[in-house]
Amino acid sequence: MSNTVKHLAVAGAVAAAVATAATAPAHAQAQEKCYGVSLAGENDCAAGPGTTCAGTSTVDYQGNAWTLVAKGTCTEMDLPDGRMGSLDALDRDLPA
Repeated sequence: MSNTVKHLAVAGAVAAAVATAATAPAHAQAQEKCYGVSLAGENDCAAGPGTTCAGTSTVDYQGNAWTLVAKGTCTEMDLPDGRMGSLDALDRDLPA
């Protein structure tokens, strides 16, 4: 491979990495942690005491389990039995 081709390949890889890094924060800002809205086993990471990471909640709508949702929608979700999502961990529907 010629030096020109190598330089173009490296430049392309660097440009792709920069473009990916530039879009990641925008995606992360468009979502927020919402507690108490996940079904059992469908939470995102860190569901509180007794759990380790994604998919480890054991109770539907477990108050200390969170899921990423679109920013601004957490407290507006329609959940059963008058439950509401929260931006902070809740003390309701915890595993026994």
